Amino acid sequence: MADAEVFDLVVAGGGLVGASLCAALAATPIRIAVVEPVPRRSADQPSFDERMTALAPTTRRIFEALGLWEDIRADAAPIERIHVSDRGRFGFVRMSAAEEGVDALGHVVPNRRLGAVLPAAAAGQANVTELCPARVTGIDADEEGLRVIVAGESGERVLRTRLLVGADGARSAVRELLDLPVRRQAYGQTAVIANLIAERDHAGTAFERFGPEGPMALLPAVGGRRALIWTAPEDRVDEIMALDDAAFLAEVQGRFGFRLGRLLKAGARHAYPLERMHAPRYTARRSVLIGNAAHTLHPVAGQGFNLAMRDVAVLAELIHQAAGSGGDIGSDDLLRLYPLRRDEDYRRIMGFTHGLVTLFSNRLPLLGPARNAGLLGLDLLPAVKRRLIRSAMGRAGWLPRLARGLPLEAPS
Repeated sequence: MADAEVFDLVVAGGGLVGASLCAALAATPIRIAVVEPVPRRSADQPSFDERMTALAPTTRRIFEALGLWEDIRADAAPIERIHVSDRGRFGFVRMSAAEEGVDALGHVVPNRRLGAVLPAAAAGQANVTELCPARVTGIDADEEGLRVIVAGESGERVLRTRLLVGADGARSAVRELLDLPVRRQAYGQTAVIANLIAERDHAGTAFERFGPEGPMALLPAVGGRRALIWTAPEDRVDEIMALDDAAFLAEVQGRFGFRLGRLLKAGARHAYPLERMHAPRYTARRSVLIGNAAHTLHPVAGQGFNLAMRDVAVLAELIHQAAGSGGDIGSDDLLRLYPLRRDEDYRRIMGFTHGLVTLFSNRLPLLGPARNAGLLGLDLLPAVKRRLIRSAMGRAGWLPRLARGLPLEAPS
């Protein structure tokens, strides 16, 4: 085995979250190694069947601060209004960007666009070395820091680093190697995802419709499309996936209604089992988990990627501050401060999404009228609704510099 290669930071996972962290640290002298197990592919043209991600305004500001938004915005469909309803009842809540004094409550972007912009931005940095395809297979701590064992096509290599970031997703190898426990709660639901074409223009409106089996969202997307996220019981998924397009559209139409007129076309379907996962402790010696390695959410309200991007913004700010003062970016002090900056956001967003799923998926008869009254009351109480919107937009609580659209370097 070759001698150890020395880096300040090793990022396990070069996907959207890991690449965003690298992009946030582009202006620093920090030497970064990115370990990504999936081979990079040449960028294809966006297809009709691609998945979508809803970006909160705080995430947009992060990308603006990093100089990446202009490369993303051409494929970003603004959410100007949100309509939330409970199937079979009269209660609903309406939210609008105009009422909040903003140009959009969020944007819906194809994952393919994010996947083209973010890893390319990271790979083009002078301070980033990409190891791909390769994976982390061992982590050893000693008095000098961490030794990270990486297996690639040419064999094993050893990286020595001051800080290891696990951004390697819900099945994080780093989390397992660090022996960090997780708490899981399966919802007994699967997200069926597809892109649709409807008879009427979406006009920037996102719909979230709750039913006894779970929520269904139809989000605006570029090109007049709609991104469908249908939360279905896991025992129905095989049946749904086997439907022909006409029967599938009829099922969606029956649950969603005709607010967009007739649903005309459906793209390829994909199914993703849903669970709530949280690592109660997401730091270890010279190591930290971010994004789906630390937490996964139900897709209701579209909060998962936005929560991960605030992980990126906070961690990048702490690393930048430590490096700028000549400190140790993997110090115990930094790894104590990071959870203090993130725990409140985790509790608020995980509680919010789990509460929505629990309330609106409960089939107890007496809860139906209560939900209906709650939605109507929320629509009629602007102050309460505004607090809900601020939380969904990522504006509640303390925000790091990037999430406020500010560069990491403090003004002189």
